[in-house]
Amino acid sequence: MKYGRQSTGERLLQAAINLISERGYNGVTTEEIATAAGLSEKTLFRYFGTKLNLLEASFDHFHYAEEMKKIFEDSLVWELETDLLTICRAYHEIMNRDRKLVLISLREAALLPDFKKRMHQHPLQLLEVLTHYFIDMGQRGKMIRTNPELQAFTFMMTHFGAFINDLESGKHYPNIELDPFMQESVRIFARALTP
Repeated sequence: MKYGRQSTGERLLQAAINLISERGYNGVTTEEIATAAGLSEKTLFRYFGTKLNLLEASFDHFHYAEEMKKIFEDSLVWELETDLLTICRAYHEIMNRDRKLVLISLREAALLPDFKKRMHQHPLQLLEVLTHYFIDMGQRGKMIRTNPELQAFTFMMTHFGAFINDLESGKHYPNIELDPFMQESVRIFARALTP
């Protein structure tokens, strides 16, 4: 495997994510992770100390809350349907990029409860940002004012469910493609909440 310009730490993080997502946390040794990264186990210990520290660092290195906040700050035009489509496309892009970490957090929940709890912080932050967006849209008269947090949660769970549907490439609904789903779900959601 070629790593190009990746730093030693990034190589170890990526190797850990790849191997743990395939074989589970207990199914991989630090020596195997180091070897997959083209490094020695001693280097892994020097950088991270333990396999758990390495996994936690991978979580800190690859997350989406800050990226989603940037979408809200830089890319919205204050038109509900357009903004929701921008938000859900960014969400799916980030979630698919980080799918191996999500898979690890779901599979290893019993073994690594703190990791799952840390993973959960990002959706909570997205819920907060999306709720504030819905409040602002209501104050601007561009959205029906009901329960903005519940609306944000509903929108997020719709798209999280779509992501989970094909997380392991085991599509349960093979005739439904993601892009038309995003467009249709956003259209329905915006139509229901536009005054």
